Amino acid sequence: MTPMTPAPVTPAAPAAAVTTVTDAAPVPPVSDSKRVTSRRARTRRRLLDSALDVFAEEGFGRSTVEQICERAGYTRGAFYSNFTSLDELFLAMWEERSARLLADVRAALAEVSAAAPEDAVRAALRAIPVDDAWYRVTAEFTAHALRNPALRRVMAAREQAIQDAVLPAVVEALGRTGRRVTDEDALGQALVAVHDGTAVQVLLDPGSEAVRARREALFLHVLQAYSTATP
Repeated sequence: MTPMTPAPVTPAAPAAAVTTVTDAAPVPPVSDSKRVTSRRARTRRRLLDSALDVFAEEGFGRSTVEQICERAGYTRGAFYSNFTSLDELFLAMWEERSARLLADVRAALAEVSAAAPEDAVRAALRAIPVDDAWYRVTAEFTAHALRNPALRRVMAAREQAIQDAVLPAVVEALGRTGRRVTDEDALGQALVAVHDGTAVQVLLDPGSEAVRARREALFLHVLQAYSTATP
């Protein structure tokens, strides 16, 4: 290790100009701070990615912090410096994926301009992937949350937040196709129910075009049922 060169000694400032700070932690240089932030972000990213793999393979209820750390190549200390529990890790993962989903759906619906509701449905469905691994993980975590009243309330609040965020884009897209939504809350709940139910059907028979066509038709039916044609 290279010996450190002592810093030059500067004359002391006049007593009136000296400000004394007790128990103050040294502030790292900006470059060091950025390195720490970048390293922490990479650690968090690897933990999240590894957790999804472990949850999908083992099941949420059978997964452990040790398994995730081993998959990511970190120690338990790295895990607990980023998350307090597996519940918190999953919620962070869900929030991240929800943000991407909302952005994709909004972008897809923003391009709808033709006077046909079918275009809005197809655009939205293209932006909503039916992911086998993610569905298994979320289904197991939902069952876990239903056994925990506090966690169940957190899940319900986040589901409502997602619905509140995406509905304005749906309503606006329908407006451009000549339809007005009469009950936004009811439409949101119906769309979530259709998505969850038909996603299972698609996953059970992934190669069936008929299943996907019925999924699209059911979404369209719901949009028409909860909206009316604009005069």
